[in-house]
Amino acid sequence: MPECQNCGSFVTKDYVRVFTPSDTDGPRVCPACEDMIRDGAEVREARSPRQP
Repeated sequence: MPECQNCGSFVTKDYVRVFTPSDTDGPRVCPACEDMIRDGAEVREARSPRQP
């Protein structure tokens, strides 16, 4: 089962297919990550708290 590299949360295979670079096995950040977000092709720290 795919896992987020940042928080270890389960992610679906469809999420991995869409949001993960083809040379990487798991996403670097997922919707469950409160401290990091995707910013285009990069990953960065969140500037403000995220709402669940």
